[in-house]
Amino acid sequence: MFFFKSTVPSITVEKAFEEIAPHNNIVLLDVRNAHEYEEVHIKDAVLLPLQELEQKIENIVPRKETPIFVYCRTGNRSTKAVQKLIKLGYTNAYNITGGIMEWEQKHFPVTVQK
Repeated sequence: MFFFKSTVPSITVEKAFEEIAPHNNIVLLDVRNAHEYEEVHIKDAVLLPLQELEQKIENIVPRKETPIFVYCRTGNRSTKAVQKLIKLGYTNAYNITGGIMEWEQKHFPVTVQK
C-alpha cells in the first residue's frame, strides 16, 4: 500500500518574511488556537483557528485571489488550512513551511504576550 503526502502550495519562512514586509495586500493567517496566538504570533497575523476557517474566511478575505500566507506551530494545521482554502476557491494561498517554530528559530520578529 502506498501513501502519498498531499502537496499544497508552500513558501519558506525566509521567503514569507521577505514578501510580507513590502506587500501590504498579503493576509497572514494564523490557524492555531487562541491561547497559542496570545502567547506568541507573527506581527499583523489574523487569528482564524483551523476549525473555524470554513465558516469565517469569507468575512476576513472576501476576494479569492488575495495572497494568503498561512501558518501554525509546525506546518501541519496550516497545510490542512491551505487545502481547505483551495477547495473554497482561493487561488493564492500558501503554507509557511515549518510554522512559527521555524520562524522563531530564524529569529524573525514576533509579538509576545507579556
